[in-house]
Amino acid sequence: MSGLADLFNTVMAPIYYGVSWVLLMFHNLFSTFLDPASGVAWALSIVMLVVVIRIALIPLFVKQIKATRGLQTLQPQMKEIQTKYKNDRQKQSEEMMKLYKETGTNPLSSCLPILVQSPFFFGLFHVLQGVAKGTPVGVLTLEEVQQGKAATLFGAPISDTFVSATTVTTKIVAAVLIILMTATTFTTQRQLMVKNQPLGQANPMAQQQKILLYVMPGMFAVFGINFPIGVLIYWLTTNVWTMGQQLYVIRRNPTPGSEAEKALLQRQAEKAAARGESPATTATAIATTVDEEPKVVRNQPKRQPRAKRTPPQPKPGPSNPAPPSGMGEGEPKAPPA
Repeated sequence: MSGLADLFNTVMAPIYYGVSWVLLMFHNLFSTFLDPASGVAWALSIVMLVVVIRIALIPLFVKQIKATRGLQTLQPQMKEIQTKYKNDRQKQSEEMMKLYKETGTNPLSSCLPILVQSPFFFGLFHVLQGVAKGTPVGVLTLEEVQQGKAATLFGAPISDTFVSATTVTTKIVAAVLIILMTATTFTTQRQLMVKNQPLGQANPMAQQQKILLYVMPGMFAVFGINFPIGVLIYWLTTNVWTMGQQLYVIRRNPTPGSEAEKALLQRQAEKAAARGESPATTATAIATTVDEEPKVVRNQPKRQPRAKRTPPQPKPGPSNPAPPSGMGEGEPKAPPA
């Protein structure tokens, strides 16, 4: 077990150094006008670490949105495959992979921001654990680690956890941060479900998000009691960032057919009315581009030149007897005997 932990720490060493270096640079910056030993200086350094990481993750966030929209578009086809091959899991998986390949959709892209952010979360957790134990980690020296260990926020050491806290003050600060972290996680998930889901469509992803709406906050509440206060500050900050970033996307670029899109169309109509344009015309034009059904194009028969027309055949009668059976019009007639 020790060998596995050593291997993990060896792989994560660059993350430890990177996280501790960014943390130390911001701490040095805030120390120019704040007490270096204060918890405020260390807490602000953690907040700025989150800002740096989340700015770097913006391209992946854009990719996540595109992947999520792509999966929502494919829901009818995915449902059809699941129904068609409900008794053959292997064939169902093959058809799903074929569908993803044909459409250029990658389901894992919707999880990229969380996956990429996880090593930094563990890196900060490890750095704060070193601070709590008074052990140098990354680029932090023994003096800086001891300074961080002694730093307090509202009277609570930032390296303490709810479980290991020995004072009521520390438990209260940790509990408040856990509640805020849980509440922001719940709000973020609910924001997606209420405002950014297509209306009137059976969407399996909505069921998954409904499960996550209660599972994720519960997990944070359970595991949060073992997180150092510094890590709770990190996760609360990244939740607030995610909530604001998501709110911006829902407002400016909502999912087609969602409640948020209806609100966007309403705002555009109001702006058009303020400019003196007809809001009804604007809203109708926008809605038409989204909801317009494909028109059936009728192919009209083309008029042929007279030379290519087939001449009408005369009807058989007394003056124009029908040809004998077995002989067509174009067949040569036998010479008389």
